[in-house]
Amino acid sequence: MKDTYFVVGISTEVGKTIVSAILTEAFQADYWKPIQSGDLENSDTDKVKRLISNTHTVFHPNSYGLHTPASPHLSAQLDGVRIELSKIVRPETNNTLVIEAAGGLYVPLNEKDMMLDLIHPTDKVILVSRHYLGSINHTLLTYETLKNRGLNIHSIVFSGSPTPSTEEVILHHTNLPVLLHIDEEPYFDKRVISEYATKINTP
Repeated sequence: MKDTYFVVGISTEVGKTIVSAILTEAFQADYWKPIQSGDLENSDTDKVKRLISNTHTVFHPNSYGLHTPASPHLSAQLDGVRIELSKIVRPETNNTLVIEAAGGLYVPLNEKDMMLDLIHPTDKVILVSRHYLGSINHTLLTYETLKNRGLNIHSIVFSGSPTPSTEEVILHHTNLPVLLHIDEEPYFDKRVISEYATKINTP
């Protein structure tokens, strides 16, 4: 396998799926979301499929496809199953792999394991930060958690209307390279994703 990029966010609904689509398109990478909670008829895998243009990408099935849009541990309980880390097996591929997290790092999978536990030390972690009140705190907490685990924080993506003062503070405290800025777009389609794929600043 080539590089593995693990896309994590400072919270839910911060743009992880859009970032995953852009990376998948830019690198013609494979895509995998280990756990999907809810929206099985319009999953994040389905969304990325609709957003990319290349024909090289392979979409690998979720290890767990859960029916309720909730925290994975609760969604699994409602489905009558228990999420087991041993059953979350990474797909075999010789291609670059983009992995998308569900929610934030401390989203529980069961009574002891968290989303954070799915990240490998060799993964290149892409941190997605969206501008909102409180995002500095959430971004720095997420960064510190990854750092304390000794994980490889590759770069950061900022999404939403540009907020230079916020970005300045975050970059001062993390010294992370900026992979991409994503504007508050009216919509995302293949054309928009393709345009952003050309703007990636690979560190």
